[in-house]
Amino acid sequence: MAMLWKFMRVAKYSKTALSSKVKVRGIPTHSRHSSSKSVPSDFGASAPCSNTVELLGKSYPQDDYSNVTEKILSKVGKNLHNRKHHPLWLIKEQVKEHFYKHYLGRRGTPLFSVYDGLSPVVTVQQNFDSLLIPQNHASRRKEDNYYLNRDHMLRAHTSAHQWDLIHSGLDAFLAVGDVYRRDTIDNTHYPVFHQMEGVRLFSCHELFSSIKDGEGLQLFERGHRTAHKQECHTMEAVRLVEFNLKQVLTKLMTHIFGDAGAHDKIGWAFGLGLERLAMILYDIPDIRLFWSEDERFLKQFIGPHIWHKVKFQPLSRYPPLINDISFWLPSETYSQNDFYDLVRTIGGDLIEKVVLLDEFAHPKTKKVSHCYRIIYRHPERTLTQDEVHRIHQAIEESAVRELGVEGRF
Repeated sequence: MAMLWKFMRVAKYSKTALSSKVKVRGIPTHSRHSSSKSVPSDFGASAPCSNTVELLGKSYPQDDYSNVTEKILSKVGKNLHNRKHHPLWLIKEQVKEHFYKHYLGRRGTPLFSVYDGLSPVVTVQQNFDSLLIPQNHASRRKEDNYYLNRDHMLRAHTSAHQWDLIHSGLDAFLAVGDVYRRDTIDNTHYPVFHQMEGVRLFSCHELFSSIKDGEGLQLFERGHRTAHKQECHTMEAVRLVEFNLKQVLTKLMTHIFGDAGAHDKIGWAFGLGLERLAMILYDIPDIRLFWSEDERFLKQFIGPHIWHKVKFQPLSRYPPLINDISFWLPSETYSQNDFYDLVRTIGGDLIEKVVLLDEFAHPKTKKVSHCYRIIYRHPERTLTQDEVHRIHQAIEESAVRELGVEGRF
């Protein structure tokens, strides 16, 4: 059960979250399908130039918010979750099959639609405003996101599509895709990973129809916000929705592992990290392996059906090479994620981990120094001291040039 709640996120939908002019009804029959029209992986992204970023056939003018790197752009359109027999594809298909089989509408058709080909380029309005995230919220920071410009970004979560899908008339759907966040560097974190978003909305009749004397119960009230509910929802509605979500996720986790707003609706939402699920299910030790082209990795997941048992057999464990880097910080505007992003850009998947070893403030000058340990390890071959030295030197030079640090090399 602890694992279940680790992957769960609850969202209770407010009556005022969306325009009252839009009525969300049942899913149209023609919409109950899996949308697999993916962004083509061979439609390349060009490196950022001085004025624009070319991505997926569109041009985005750069401004003071632009911070997406060539390394990140090279990942856009890979669509690992739609690559047959890839471990992320296996997890996605297993979850899809579970929802298709166990949640049916009145006519026996799947209740949940699946959308796994939505573009990862979204507007800031989609990623934040539509989810009622305040303008000054920390999650909007450049240090944590990849912006094409002030108006467009690489989605930080599949929740960026909730508003549009709900307004298209959907009450139950799964959205799957690659998401992008600037983050620390270790074997469980990567700037690109994959999420599955689940959303289910209920009308008053749907929620209370099976409850004794449910005719007198309501979804909304004029109350106040508490630690347990929003100010507009009744406690009865919140408890039923939370119970429903707990049942859904409990069944889903058991099935896999074994024993944004609407008018006059209430609902739940959850988010699953596909890499985290696959690492647990298949014993994959390093998140970088999901991007491997090594046949020794990929062929392990080819089988007769999506439920075939797989226990990852590690590739030869190559020795790490470790180098430290120390520098004085330029000012209070320095961000560790800027340094991590620079290291990733230069070292790519040769970087296994970056750890802040020491932080020192000079007693007289008050200048602050950071010392980082960078662990280099190739997942598929042995690195040489010479090639690591060249990469490490490039990181030192770029840190001085790009971040304005003062080297203590």
